Amino acid sequence: MNSDVVSNAVARPRVLVLMGGPDAEREVSIMSGTEVAKALSSTGAFDVIPLTIMRITAQELLAHRPDAIYPILHGPWGEGGPLQEILEQIERTNGIGFVGPRAKPAAIAMNKIATKSIANAIGVRTPRARQIARGEALDLDAPLVLKPSDDGSSVDLRICHNADEVACGRAELEPRREHLMAEEYIRGREMTVGIVNGNVLPIIEILPNTAFYDYEAKYIRNDTRYQIDPELPAAVAQEMRDATARVFDAIGLRDVARADFMIDERGAWFLEINTAPGMTTHSLIPMASRHTGVDMAQLCSTLVHDAMRRVRALRTARADSTLKSSDKQFS
Repeated sequence: MNSDVVSNAVARPRVLVLMGGPDAEREVSIMSGTEVAKALSSTGAFDVIPLTIMRITAQELLAHRPDAIYPILHGPWGEGGPLQEILEQIERTNGIGFVGPRAKPAAIAMNKIATKSIANAIGVRTPRARQIARGEALDLDAPLVLKPSDDGSSVDLRICHNADEVACGRAELEPRREHLMAEEYIRGREMTVGIVNGNVLPIIEILPNTAFYDYEAKYIRNDTRYQIDPELPAAVAQEMRDATARVFDAIGLRDVARADFMIDERGAWFLEINTAPGMTTHSLIPMASRHTGVDMAQLCSTLVHDAMRRVRALRTARADSTLKSSDKQFS
């Protein structure tokens, strides 16, 4: 075998693509992770290791000797902080970068009530909402949306138009959910806005062929329509772009996220922000990115290179700090 080929193969960064997890969106995560691994492999620039997990330890991750880690898990454990705590530990102690937010911002963004509090604090309009425990009285009138306060992909989401539907929704969901969020229902057009490395992507309008944009409409059905850069009042479009960037910065996110909105006659209403947005063939971040001329392979490569660059910058800063400290001792 040609020695140049061997040396080039060895020189390629080993990227561990994590997918699966213990959360309700496990199957979506596997679809996303498969597409990310395929995209990274297609560049020829990485040695890609796809790894489907339930839960995993730092030691188990390090056994694969990665140079970078791309987690594409959805849900409270994989997206909401616990996995990110492990990845932060690896980043600090082993100098291995990972794509996505640190643990604390991840936990805030996963908690829809906490995210709404931040949005309210920075002046971003968001529907009124309450977190309710099982059996707790609710001081928010229908119509409203019932959904978990710490899950995604419209898992266990119910639109309730009257008090009887609220009661039925709670009776169905509360046996398997310790807390729910009740949110004022905004009837209107559904929009989403992605952001990559601080750059806001084109707005996408979601036009499902179902009552609402549910799990099947997102990942299974092929009759959901999407309109990129839909016709909107300029002020409303700018309001969504600004809100996405401001919430992203206020929570302390990095790399990639997607904010969801509803629009009615009053303007745009921020719903939530997703820090590990789907990367499936139906997903919105790759769709918006392609519209700007950046395909899936370029998008995923950029995110991995940025994760590795952060670690190199951290090493340089630490070395400089050590050198300065040493100079002071001998001056």
